[in-house]
Amino acid sequence: MRERDSKLRRRVAWEAARLMYFREETEYYRAKLKAARRVLGPDVRPADLPSNREIREQIEAVARAFEGEKRVQKLGEMRLEALRMMRLLKEFRPRLVGSTLTGHVRRGSDIDIHVFSDSVEAVRLTLEHAGLPHEVIRKRVVKHGEERTFTHIHVTGQFEFELTVYPTELVNYRFKSSITGKAMERASIEELEKLLAREHPQLMVEIEPDDMETVVDRFRVYESLLLPLEKVKEDPRYHPEGDVLYHSLQVFECAREESPYDEEFLLAALLHDVGKAIDPKDHVKAGLEALEGFITERTAWLIEHHMEAQGVLDGTIGARARRRLETSEDFDTLVLLAKCDRAGRRVGVKVPELEDVFEYLRSLERDFQ
Repeated sequence: MRERDSKLRRRVAWEAARLMYFREETEYYRAKLKAARRVLGPDVRPADLPSNREIREQIEAVARAFEGEKRVQKLGEMRLEALRMMRLLKEFRPRLVGSTLTGHVRRGSDIDIHVFSDSVEAVRLTLEHAGLPHEVIRKRVVKHGEERTFTHIHVTGQFEFELTVYPTELVNYRFKSSITGKAMERASIEELEKLLAREHPQLMVEIEPDDMETVVDRFRVYESLLLPLEKVKEDPRYHPEGDVLYHSLQVFECAREESPYDEEFLLAALLHDVGKAIDPKDHVKAGLEALEGFITERTAWLIEHHMEAQGVLDGTIGARARRRLETSEDFDTLVLLAKCDRAGRRVGVKVPELEDVFEYLRSLERDFQ
């Protein structure tokens, strides 16, 4: 009897997998229920239903049966496209999840990527600038009496993408898999590169390490990081001016008055606080990680030490730390940045629009090429 039940359970799992593979059903529960009724009849007990994991294993078997070696090739191509998309969205700390990562792809599978941003518009702008057709969809889910809204961006192309946008504070949160009930498998850009090199080495020759970064407009990256700052408020005792974007624009204006043709210095003034919309607890590190590859070493050094420079102005920094900073030829520029940072805390002053700031910086780029 036990062996018979086991065989029936496998038959149900296979039928559910077939329903999902051919897109007759897209949800595990509905697929397994329909499959059980076909195999066992109308009287289905919960114990008769296979787990999501069992069905997923059978989906892979169905895919192998119907696609053969083409399935392995398709999986590699999907992972390669996922890498390209993740490099494009690098500043949003993308993580590949789902069947493209685990290898359980089936006919019609899309590529699922988690991105982390407090501004959906910033992600959308990056896609728009890259010329990728997309649609923003908000899905309301009620579970255990709690209502949540999930924001998805569907991107169309050779493969379909579903980008799920989460707040930046959840970047290190371990989401649970609806299939296994355990921590969801996910991969960063670096981890996906290693996976491709290990399982699909023949495809890695098709993509250079930095081929996406060369086509990304760095000013769009800056914009995507600056826009969320408009929603970040700080302690009014120290920042009476209001939101962090307004502060950043004030600091930029002060820097432009002091050194109007030093683009690296101006960028440090504009971007020094972008990490506050990503990780307020360590905004310097978070900002530098998001800007990696899009700013020069000099700009990065100025941003990295702009908080220490406040201690230079106050006289509170230790002698050893001050001497370390003074070894840099940009020490005086760092101190000037700190002065501009303090000057950018006025209430009600007029600041330029972000578009005008970028146009000015682009003009410097053109003039000094």
